Amino acid sequence: MLEKSFGLLFYLKKPKNYQKGNMPIYMRITVDGTAKEISTSREWDPAKWNVHGQRAAGTKEESKALNIFLNTLQAKVYQARRQLLEDNKTITAELLKNILKGKTERAKMLMEEFHYHNEQVKSLIGKEYAPATLTRFKTTLEHTKSFMQWKYGLTDIEIGSIDFEFITEFEFWFKSVRRCGHNTTMKYLGNFRKVINRCIRNGWLAKDPFMSFKMTKREVEKEFLSEDELQRIRDKEFSAERLSQVRDIFLFCCFTGLAYADVKKLHRSEICIGLDGEKWIFTNRRKTDTVSRIPLLPFALEIIDRYADCLKCAGKGLVLPVPSNQKMNAYLKEIADVCVITKPLTSHIARHTFATTITLSNGVPIESVSKMLGHTNLRTTQHYAKILDRKVSDDMQALKQKLKLVHQKAS
Repeated sequence: MLEKSFGLLFYLKKPKNYQKGNMPIYMRITVDGTAKEISTSREWDPAKWNVHGQRAAGTKEESKALNIFLNTLQAKVYQARRQLLEDNKTITAELLKNILKGKTERAKMLMEEFHYHNEQVKSLIGKEYAPATLTRFKTTLEHTKSFMQWKYGLTDIEIGSIDFEFITEFEFWFKSVRRCGHNTTMKYLGNFRKVINRCIRNGWLAKDPFMSFKMTKREVEKEFLSEDELQRIRDKEFSAERLSQVRDIFLFCCFTGLAYADVKKLHRSEICIGLDGEKWIFTNRRKTDTVSRIPLLPFALEIIDRYADCLKCAGKGLVLPVPSNQKMNAYLKEIADVCVITKPLTSHIARHTFATTITLSNGVPIESVSKMLGHTNLRTTQHYAKILDRKVSDDMQALKQKLKLVHQKAS
């Protein structure tokens, strides 16, 4: 890949504690702002050195001989640069220096490191990572391949050549070519950054290309169902059994906060008696592998009992007959149309409904909600509290009453 800037300089380097005499001659190669020094193994009198011409001054044989040597060395640099261009390789000062010094160590390549990183994640699934984490990294790797082909016409790139421009162009590719939203783009770049940070720690990147890049996400208001919308879905009678089952599964998620992947794998063995003597769900979230402990509300228990004798569930020990994600979404769209609900019915909106309409709106402390949702950070749960107009209204009503009492006492 062609560099953006290239420079070559011969100069005399003053040794430590230098007083007088010859100085060693060095060559400095600079590519895209990164410089590497190389000793020429020659010395020269500074009084006979042409700083502007970067060569020995005078016409004596020794001056001519030195200049011929330096010209040959310069030609070797340009020859190495030309060869890299012909081989469609990324030009870096480090690589040119290695070629001149006869080092054959191969440059570290991005895709090789990305694959190695993903293999390590794969081997740690169930210990440090959830399966979904590996899926995200694999997807990001494929996106990185597509971007490099689109931007540079390359299938791989040297790690040392990744800079701020690479990151900003990657962001542009996600938003323009892939048509990803801002937050989705930031998620992918966040995954990519983890691999880059690994390269920085290994010393393969001198400068963090993300240093001046803003990774902030835009706040998006999460939709949830109101009590009225929930009741409409509960009361609706469906002639098709498939719609009745999907409605029950969806409502179960609304009253437990479980995501699609978690309700699909929920086993009867995960329904246990809690400290209060009531039935709880004890499960691990598939996405983050964090523990979720959820006391079961009466309506959620009704749904569990409804499928106690379900043949589809009995053989596998599952709680509910959850269909594929594709079928689930298709049937939920039918249910939304029949129930005249304009909001998209998804497992995400069910989870949001549990956090807002079912729990926070009814005074359940945010810390308890966070634990039931399996959030690893309370700030994730706090987002739900921000969007509750009802809670804001209740808080303001309490303030009005307080101010009213203060005013009455004053008068």
